[in-house]
Amino acid sequence: MHEAHEAKHHVSRRAISATTALTFVQYAFGVRTGTAETPSSRFEFLSTHGNSSCSGDFLEAIVKMPNGARLQGSCCSPMELTRYIKQTGELTKYRAIADIPPNPYDIEAGLAAKLLTYYDVTLSPEEQKAYGYAMANSDEKGPCCCRCWRWKVYGGLANLLIRELGFDGRKLTEVWNLSNGCGGAD
Repeated sequence: MHEAHEAKHHVSRRAISATTALTFVQYAFGVRTGTAETPSSRFEFLSTHGNSSCSGDFLEAIVKMPNGARLQGSCCSPMELTRYIKQTGELTKYRAIADIPPNPYDIEAGLAAKLLTYYDVTLSPEEQKAYGYAMANSDEKGPCCCRCWRWKVYGGLANLLIRELGFDGRKLTEVWNLSNGCGGAD
């Protein structure tokens, strides 16, 4: 009977490896496991396991990423917890708009690819005024601090929000400021 009890509790190396691999894949692709995840634990993961890069190669790779892939982490500076919590907390006011990523440090690649298609949309002169306002008034004087993938993804988001939802320059500026994924403090 003792041997049967021990066999019941024996976990093979294969089972441990499979569980470890599954956990890694779930986090890498942003799949929630059903366990309570706090903003601090999500921050900890994203700030140490990011795949985001400002390179042209990364920008080109976005449209080729598999379903479920995620663009994670900050681009230019280390993430800062207080800013992360503020950004993700304040972005909840836009949760009804599926095209606004709720977490600027954890973006579904398919959404990013969709938003890239809006980047080259030509705006009317009136629509361009809203975009120009956001360029002049956002913290980074644009959708990002440099002309990387975030610039084009959030520039595309701006075109979509202006064209499809009638966003003005002030609302767009707020979205860009809350969605800044460069890292660092305010």
